[in-house]
Amino acid sequence: MTSHFLSELLSFLDGLPEPRIVMNAEYRIIAANAAYLREFGGGEPIAGRTCYAVSHHFDVPCDQAGESCPLKLSHESGTPQRVLHLHHTPRGDEHVDVETTPIRDDQGRIAYFVETMRVVRQASSRPAAQGLVGRSPAFVGMLEKVLRVAPSDAAVVLLGETGTGKELVAHAIHEASAREGGPFVAVDCAGMTETLFESELFGYEKGAFTGAAHRKQGLVEAASGGTLFLDEIGELPLSLQVKLLRLLETGTYRRVGGLEWLPADFRLITATHRDLRAMVQAETFRRDLYFRINTFPIYTPALHERSEDIPLLANSLLERVDRKSKRHFSPAALYWLSSRRFTGNIRELRNLIERASLLADGEVIDVAHLTDMAEDIPAARPDAEDAFRVAEVIDLDSLERRYLEWVRTRPGSDPATLAGRLGVSQRTLYRKLQGVRGD
Repeated sequence: MTSHFLSELLSFLDGLPEPRIVMNAEYRIIAANAAYLREFGGGEPIAGRTCYAVSHHFDVPCDQAGESCPLKLSHESGTPQRVLHLHHTPRGDEHVDVETTPIRDDQGRIAYFVETMRVVRQASSRPAAQGLVGRSPAFVGMLEKVLRVAPSDAAVVLLGETGTGKELVAHAIHEASAREGGPFVAVDCAGMTETLFESELFGYEKGAFTGAAHRKQGLVEAASGGTLFLDEIGELPLSLQVKLLRLLETGTYRRVGGLEWLPADFRLITATHRDLRAMVQAETFRRDLYFRINTFPIYTPALHERSEDIPLLANSLLERVDRKSKRHFSPAALYWLSSRRFTGNIRELRNLIERASLLADGEVIDVAHLTDMAEDIPAARPDAEDAFRVAEVIDLDSLERRYLEWVRTRPGSDPATLAGRLGVSQRTLYRKLQGVRGD
């Protein structure tokens, strides 16, 4: 590939609004466009450095440090590849959607790779006053699905235990979609009667029933151009499931007391903590409706499945509920929270933190403020079969090696999270893991 072609490529990329870099097959950055330098550069030189050193502060490529590497995947497949990474940026660690595209020379051989970076605005890897917060593998896996489905109009069903933040996830899908400028309308299906469901969802005409003194806009109409979120869809009676199915199949509805069929224009997101597949088998949920809403299921992980996120969530929730600024948890309090099993998930954690903030007078929230009204929150019980054990006295080097062999298979063993939990730098962790692998 001629230097003239490369110069034209770099000139073209420089005019694009999204951050992009050009790399060779050895992970070396050839150039970065103005948008990348503005958002990720931090005033430091970029050209000539490796992408993994800039983005992760790694000494080796991502795939050798426990991360998926879009450049390697793109090199092997010869096609564009997209992954979600946690990148170092001038603002701190951020979730970044990374897409790597191979660039071929005149002979059809891959000569360079163009990597496009999009910071995920819908989620934070640091304490935040609003929105989704997390950095554990379970959270990142969910977020990756959110970003995949958001640009489409596919129906999404959010599954998982109660209190896992499904409405926040629905908001994130809406905000990352082309319908972001439209309304987000949430409907709680629990306890809906047939009359209430129709009048709320479809609206009614003046005089449709006693007390209908004027025309009322329904929630379907209110969601036009945006997203309709039906929470607790599993609680909807069969009689109402039929009406919802007709709306979804025909894309039209009629106000109560009206004659005219009106077009519906919304993106559907539903949520439930129930096992819809089992309900279909038990014939308490319509099979045809199930397949209509289940185009793209996303599981929202329970808190015990992302326990490494608890300190991050706790600090975020404290910022949201505490009326005193700059108050913080003691290390012991964060450890205690991380060792609990919250059956009510994030909702229960939030309630506990709000109570503790009312009990604490000083700037520090300690264990006593949490335990004073939390006797019913059990400790998380480790799986006895999966616990780390040493049956005999061994030297400390062997003990560390065995422990690292065990810990690298645990949830939350991505380099950034694991290094933080072990209290070492990622460089030190990688060096120790290399010793474990024996290479």
